[in-house]
Amino acid sequence: MKNTKLITMIEGAIIAGVCAALSYVPLNTANAAFDISLGLIPLGVYALRRGLLPGMAVGFVWGLLLIVLGRAYFLTIPQIILEYPLAFAFGGFGGILSGRFQSAVSDGRTKAVVLSVVFAGILAPVTRWFFHFWAGVIFWGTYAPEGMSPYLYSFIMNGASAAANAVMLVVVLLILVRTARIIFVPKDRLAA
Repeated sequence: MKNTKLITMIEGAIIAGVCAALSYVPLNTANAAFDISLGLIPLGVYALRRGLLPGMAVGFVWGLLLIVLGRAYFLTIPQIILEYPLAFAFGGFGGILSGRFQSAVSDGRTKAVVLSVVFAGILAPVTRWFFHFWAGVIFWGTYAPEGMSPYLYSFIMNGASAAANAVMLVVVLLILVRTARIIFVPKDRLAA
């Protein structure tokens, strides 16, 4: 299909918009550092559907959109770059398993499909967490309770978010792959 790149870009723009729109769903917790990112769900589907680079590009755009829409927590320019475009780009890192996932789907290897979804669903929040962890140490460490290491504070706060997001993402992607597998398969691959 000649228009695959254009279709991939259009899908990506739509997914980035959906991810940003999902940031408006109120999921308030007692601590603002704990974050459930519903946008990881469409990003996870897209990354498994289209691959690593498109997934990371959409995550990058999602991060930029959050800044433009005023949904970002701003301390400094380096902090906002690290925590939004860069960290959110790595929310699409699960796309590294796209080839394995697509092959397993087309061959009907259910166990391989499930394993790909589980690993991608864990990999995306964990790689994104890496950037939030360092931002927590460098920029947010002064908010740590008195006597607590900024490393431990960031590990606990950002680690709890990463774990919660990984569980949420794996569960939802497994449900989607079981009930709506077609959304993971690009139209140009359906004919094959």
